[in-house]
Amino acid sequence: MKILVTGGAGYIGSHVVKELIEAEHEVVILDNMSTGVKMNINPKAEFVFGDILSTNDLKRVLKPGIDAVFHFAAFKAAGESMLRPEIYAHNNLTGTINLLNAMLANGVKKFVFSSSAAVYGNPEYLPVDESHPLQPENFYGFTKLEIERLLQWYGQLKGLRFAALRYFNAAGYDIDGRIRGKEINPANLLPVVMEVASGQRPKLLVYGSDYDTIDGTGVRDYIHVNDLATAHLLALDYLINNPDNLRINLATGAGYSVMQVIEKAREITGQSIEYDLVDRRPGDPSELYATSLIAAEKLYWKPRYSDLNTILKSMWEIYTNDISDQI
Repeated sequence: MKILVTGGAGYIGSHVVKELIEAEHEVVILDNMSTGVKMNINPKAEFVFGDILSTNDLKRVLKPGIDAVFHFAAFKAAGESMLRPEIYAHNNLTGTINLLNAMLANGVKKFVFSSSAAVYGNPEYLPVDESHPLQPENFYGFTKLEIERLLQWYGQLKGLRFAALRYFNAAGYDIDGRIRGKEINPANLLPVVMEVASGQRPKLLVYGSDYDTIDGTGVRDYIHVNDLATAHLLALDYLINNPDNLRINLATGAGYSVMQVIEKAREITGQSIEYDLVDRRPGDPSELYATSLIAAEKLYWKPRYSDLNTILKSMWEIYTNDISDQI
């Protein structure tokens, strides 16, 4: 098949492109390189510099022969989304509407969407499953939920087939070591820990140390990016072979506290990893992790690399073999 991957030079997108090419699909990447990394562009893919906000760019890439679209071209920093909702509305919502309309105009009706478990908001129970109420706590999660609702309507009215894959904390780097460009301006805990360990920043901030958890710090689940990439390909296969659409979690069903992450990172890196304890951030729940029973049942998917040890080792290998010309 010929697959268009928006955001295919980005962190998750580049790992999915690698899996698609290894599965012998033909891949076209559309990326404006705002967060993409030049060295992560797969040389076996066709690269188009462009933007989902440009209808002309979409016309260029959605030419005859595209069979499906994988969509990763979203802004994703939850905190920033609360300060700059206008840019998240424009890029995430308007851009995705442009993309869907261009797809349908060209007869492309298979869509694999990088959604987020942020659509759930603060958990009413744990682990979070797909029946959990949808009450996002930040504008980023709101944009993902609105896109899922659009997909439902486009499915009913236009016959769009879609898979919306919900996950929290993508982490790790390619197990084979072939994707080496680091994520640009990371905001999540694990890459920040790696930046401290490698001397790129002096310390990290631990938000809250008085939660009702094993050590007082917040607990989150982490999913290895290779496991995510595998799930995206399985989702495409599902859309090809089954009549229903998907809204599913990708998670491990368990979580690690911030201090557990820091201690394991100290063990793996041999570095002290300095931190400061600061006040909780508004809206941060004490624990947040999800279950993936539907993914196991329908996709036969099971995470292989998402234990904390494997995730951190794959990251440290990248951070200790830094390649400066990444952009």
